[in-house]
Amino acid sequence: MKVGYKFLVLVLSGLVSVQSFGQSLDKLGINKLRFINQYEIPYNQNFKNTVIGGLSGIDYDPDKDVYYILSDDRSDINPVRFYTAKIGITERGISEVNFTDVHFLLHANGEKFASFKQFPERAVDPEDIRYHRKKGLIYWTSEGERILSDDAVILNDPAILVAKPDGSYSNTIPLPENLRPRSTEYGSRRNGTIESLSFTSDFSTMFTALEEPLYEDGPRADHTKTNSWSRIYQFDAKQKLVAQYAYALESVAYPAVPETGFKVNGISALLAISDKKILTVERSFSVGRQPCTIKVFLTDLSQADNIADVSSLKEKPPVHPAKKELLLNMDDLGIFTDNVEGITFGPKLPNGNLSLLFITDNNFQERQKQQVLLFEVDVRR
Repeated sequence: MKVGYKFLVLVLSGLVSVQSFGQSLDKLGINKLRFINQYEIPYNQNFKNTVIGGLSGIDYDPDKDVYYILSDDRSDINPVRFYTAKIGITERGISEVNFTDVHFLLHANGEKFASFKQFPERAVDPEDIRYHRKKGLIYWTSEGERILSDDAVILNDPAILVAKPDGSYSNTIPLPENLRPRSTEYGSRRNGTIESLSFTSDFSTMFTALEEPLYEDGPRADHTKTNSWSRIYQFDAKQKLVAQYAYALESVAYPAVPETGFKVNGISALLAISDKKILTVERSFSVGRQPCTIKVFLTDLSQADNIADVSSLKEKPPVHPAKKELLLNMDDLGIFTDNVEGITFGPKLPNGNLSLLFITDNNFQERQKQQVLLFEVDVRR
């Protein structure tokens, strides 16, 4: 599969211009995602006195050929942190993943974030990471916290935080009120808020999305059909919220065993193609089945209604939600797929096509896998 030269713009280093590819993908669309290979990062690998695990976000800087990888460790094993890495890609796929540095993310007061186990009321829940090349800053998300018990009520807002490359605090992006958790069944759910973050290639637009529905928008996804609406949030170049879009979640792929066991399906990652098209990753997991079902959709927002003023999608269902086109179901690959939580475009492949990488979060569990999955993007012609 080849893409004509009019779709390729090479920078001096020989790497592809992600911006030109973004324009091509927006105009022409994606025909399919072709699996190349996977690379497994060893369990509990140690790097600079930290444990590599819980890898929940990944981003690629084509100017430096460097990857930024976020750990979702809530300062329980090591302080909240991100890594930089080099990923070797040959005609056969990923040949190596070499971590090059680690940086601890810091509070505005310069201190490291508190351990969730020791101080849950002060902890963050890191989920996704993006490097803003124009500003030279790190953007990362925290899911916040919602714990209601006889011992304590903890309501920590989800957040999009900005850090300098060394991890020191820069600022925090204002988020809409409906993302806040509450002590009543209103607002965001525990572990169901913003797991995803992405910029368009020109950094004019930023997206995030709810993993699961707000309480007021309807029920969580189930193995049976439900009207489960997530929301996609769109921000402008100054990171000001400009729109919200309704997004219909798929059903949970498999029943739980036992039937009353935990099961979930939601948006675990997204990747912007343009200000109207994004790739959304839905991850489905059910107790009793170790692999996750990972589906990737090309999501079109061009005809979707802005629902920012709609307080409840359960009471006022969307007329024009985002349109979805299934590009990939990883169940069809014939391989084990774990907990995919990160996605990024990578460099040009040896054949000239654009690469796409996914990374999995092993939750620091030996029975799970830390995979980096490599795909080729086949553009429609």
